[in-house]
Amino acid sequence: MIFLTLPRDKSNPLEPVENAAAGDDDSIVIDLEGALLKSPSWFQYFMLVAIEAGSPLRALLLFFILPFAWITGCLVHPALELQILCFVAVAGLRASAVESVGRAVLAKFFLEDLNPETFRVFKACGKRMVVTSLPALMVEPLASHYLDASAIGSKLGITSRGYCTGLIKMVVCSENKAQLAQKHFGGDRAPISIGIGSGSGTDFLGVCKKCLDARSNPSPPCATVPKKDYIKPLVFHDGRLIKSPTPLHCLAIGLWIPLALPLAIIRVVVGLALPSRLALPAEALLGISIRVAGCIPPGAAGSTDETEPTRPAAHRGVLFVCTHRSLLDPVFISYARMRHVKTVTYSVSPVSEVLSPIRTARLTRCREHDARTMARLLDTGDLAVCPEGTTCREPFLLRFSALFAELTDRIVPVGVTSSLTMFHATTARGWKALDPLFFFMNPRPGYEVRFLAPLAAEETCVGGGRPSHEVANRVQRMLGESLGYQCTNLTRRDKYRMLVGNDGIVGGGGGRPCPFRK
Repeated sequence: MIFLTLPRDKSNPLEPVENAAAGDDDSIVIDLEGALLKSPSWFQYFMLVAIEAGSPLRALLLFFILPFAWITGCLVHPALELQILCFVAVAGLRASAVESVGRAVLAKFFLEDLNPETFRVFKACGKRMVVTSLPALMVEPLASHYLDASAIGSKLGITSRGYCTGLIKMVVCSENKAQLAQKHFGGDRAPISIGIGSGSGTDFLGVCKKCLDARSNPSPPCATVPKKDYIKPLVFHDGRLIKSPTPLHCLAIGLWIPLALPLAIIRVVVGLALPSRLALPAEALLGISIRVAGCIPPGAAGSTDETEPTRPAAHRGVLFVCTHRSLLDPVFISYARMRHVKTVTYSVSPVSEVLSPIRTARLTRCREHDARTMARLLDTGDLAVCPEGTTCREPFLLRFSALFAELTDRIVPVGVTSSLTMFHATTARGWKALDPLFFFMNPRPGYEVRFLAPLAAEETCVGGGRPSHEVANRVQRMLGESLGYQCTNLTRRDKYRMLVGNDGIVGGGGGRPCPFRK
């Protein structure tokens, strides 16, 4: 089979992307860096692998080696820069860990950097292929899960025991892109409809009928593809960093962390030491924005002390059913309420339980036992539950468990949202004990607690005899409409299978799966 490796035919000039049209019958091959993505840089993606699959020390070494790698790439060959960055980032890591980061972390940052103009053409084509110099192990999850495309990337060396050597066995560069692309589409008998390139490596466009130049009308740095226009929706993702770790952003993080650690400790101590009425303004002075909206319902009469005796059924506490952004959701509901609010937890670090300023009770994944636990807590005061069972960072609501609907007729939906600028306060792959610390390490973390109208007694299971799943779905719809979130049937199991590769079940509890697991 003969592959076309000649330079691009000059009689077939590059056309601007904005004038291009495509359809389902078209096939497309596109450069990832600088064409499908706005940025031509590799650094931020290797940095994410170094942080999430490696260690802070590895990330620091990668940051300091960048100038040397860049100069070497300019003076010798760009492939050498790629090799240096790749070796520092992945050498010694398990290939499964690198692939997991590609699926759970990198895909989100790739999608955020999509070029709107080239993505429009790419999305319209029926057969899609992405060509990249990055290791295929890092890019294939993006292509298969979110772009409905195939990917051709550099081949990473892996030992027989599954560890990355850090050496690239075959680099995808301008000299071999044409061969690889045409081989994928069936050789010279199946010409490629559209090719989009960028930079100097556009020789592979010679095998395409229509050649487009991504540089003809570059998108502004602030231009992004709306999430609703993604080929497949981004619901779950992991990783601690919120913004892409470009060299400048890495420098900002490095300068901020020495200030962030003591500030976070002070914020935690203030929240633990002061009562709610004093902690709220004190935390505001320390840079935490707390906004309360809606009408806060009156609580059960009597003392607000956590050890108060069981009340009659008519004077039980209020059940706050909230969306789940982080493990601090019940804490900020307690602050907004200006009184003690208890909560139930699952798969929460013992460190987080010890440091919690409110009372917590563990769930066991046994429905009957957990129902008794929550009923007992309601008998002694207000209770906050997160029926999604796990957190979701995107504007989606996971399926609500119906167990909460069977406990009381005093149900108040609470929409909880958080605003963070540097670090995520949740993780599926990392150490959950650090979740509160990362939240308070943000420069100006914010929380909004929005109390919705309580459900009428006749709309509940206890007061109106409604089916529990009907009540749960109604509360989910109320919160979705209030926050502008999309309601889904996804569960904790779906999230952990996507991000971690397991069902998200921890040891120590027997019986049926708990619907409120965290």
